[in-house]
Amino acid sequence: MRDSKIDQKQPVVKEIAALLDGAQAAVVVDYRGLTVAQDTELRKQLREAGVVYKVYKNTMVRIAAKGTEFEQFDPFLEGPTALAVSKEDATAPARLIAKFAKTAPKLEFKGGVVEGKLFDAAGMAAVAEVPSRDILLGRLFGSMQSPVANFARVIKQIAEKDGEAAPAEEAAPAAE
Repeated sequence: MRDSKIDQKQPVVKEIAALLDGAQAAVVVDYRGLTVAQDTELRKQLREAGVVYKVYKNTMVRIAAKGTEFEQFDPFLEGPTALAVSKEDATAPARLIAKFAKTAPKLEFKGGVVEGKLFDAAGMAAVAEVPSRDILLGRLFGSMQSPVANFARVIKQIAEKDGEAAPAEEAAPAAE
């Protein structure tokens, strides 16, 4: 009888292991107190951002995370637990959950692992403040573009000034 229970759990453990494999971040949250409507909206927002959000038994998560960097969040696997995982954007799960928690205060961080580093609830709140990779890259390229654009503007102004000065100098000798 016991072997059949283990056999039934193997697909779930494999599903969790596959979800965690190659993940940039996995966030553990306490979802107690959310209404069905809130939970549905949270899932929709996370899904649209490419974040997988599921409720698993803590034991299944422990087994699946064993031997991976996500084994670190074992202490947070107590009580009702939902797992938000992103393979693309390391800050997306924390950022979206923190934003959603402003309208649903019952949703709370327990902790998580982001790019191999363990964070507690306060740490996850700090991670949530980090903009997405795309926004950071945009800011980087914007700051790199600014000096180039300024340089180009100055060169153009010098060229225009020199262009205006040349006809005036040519006109001066003709007037003599």
